[in-house]
Amino acid sequence: MPGSRPWNPVAALRPDAFGAEPGGERLARILASPQFVDGSFRNPVPTTRLVPGAFPGMLRAAVEKTRTKRSRPAAAIPVHPLSAAELAVPPADGLRLTWLGHATVLAEMQGRRVLFDPVWGERCSPFPGWLGPGRLHPAPISLTELGPVDLVVVSHDHYDHLDMAAIRALTGSGADFAVPLGVGAHLEHWGVPADRIVELDWHESARVAGLTLTATPARHYCSRGPRTSTHQLWASWVVAGDDHRLFHSGDTGYFPGFAEIGASHGPFDVTMIQVGAYSEFWPEVHMTPEEGVRAHGDLGGDALMLPIHWATFDLAPHAWEEPVERTLAAAAAAGWTVATPRPGEPFEPADAPEFQPWWRAVARPAGTPATVGAGTPQQPEHEGAVV
Repeated sequence: MPGSRPWNPVAALRPDAFGAEPGGERLARILASPQFVDGSFRNPVPTTRLVPGAFPGMLRAAVEKTRTKRSRPAAAIPVHPLSAAELAVPPADGLRLTWLGHATVLAEMQGRRVLFDPVWGERCSPFPGWLGPGRLHPAPISLTELGPVDLVVVSHDHYDHLDMAAIRALTGSGADFAVPLGVGAHLEHWGVPADRIVELDWHESARVAGLTLTATPARHYCSRGPRTSTHQLWASWVVAGDDHRLFHSGDTGYFPGFAEIGASHGPFDVTMIQVGAYSEFWPEVHMTPEEGVRAHGDLGGDALMLPIHWATFDLAPHAWEEPVERTLAAAAAAGWTVATPRPGEPFEPADAPEFQPWWRAVARPAGTPATVGAGTPQQPEHEGAVV
């Protein structure tokens, strides 16, 4: 066929879930980005993905976690059975959030539905049928029942934040998609029309679906295929309407830039902050709960904090419920307010939900051996690499 690409046997063997490398105008924008230096994107501060010599310690930690660290709950996580009928009732104050697990959050604001980091798969992996960390709880609602979505916001291209099957399903909903530079190549490869993809560099803004989106810095990296991506950027996000403002951290290590984000784009109604999947072996690319609370304070502090990135996938050596307990302790010391809804339970920040430590009823007692979960903890690639 005229204009068709020659058959490439290597590309033919590449799983669709690996996505695609950017080219053309998309690549030109990447090469012109202030964040793109010496052939790859760089973090706001020097960052090591994995501490040198970490692998022996990581192996020991994985064995120890299997024996004592309570990597899985003792009973089923009490997921709220979210329904389309429940979502059909508009929020009284114009803003409602539903944490659907991990970093996936549905925000309803200004009559629009914004879906952050949609992941519905049973495993976060390029081969989700048989490989990779499995879910600790089911999705609270199917994508079909969720109904129309106006805007999908993606923080970066890791499998626990960007689910190919979910993106393909959401394409049929008519949603627009907002992604960091380069990530749009994945979406277009999976069938999302180019005119429904908005790609932003850090500090760039766009008006989409009546809302203002701003890609803000984060301290992380991208990796979709067998090697670390060099042409895909990662980001945190600010979504602002006429009356409400939200911040979603994506994945990030702590860095001083949160205060600047808060000063430039706050005040926020809610901050959705990553508090799980931390480790002494990759301390600069994921925040500890205490660092997450510190970031929340830097962003303004008066907002409601919603801890995300915990209780859905087993990705690190810590116990599955540890992130929220440490978050609550640090927030109490700082005087910040934290929301702890069950997965799938909608709440309105203007009427902060009552504190409910639902995880304590299904947590294993300290020292109790846990069942070995599927897959292995996610490990940052390229030991000692600075990004």
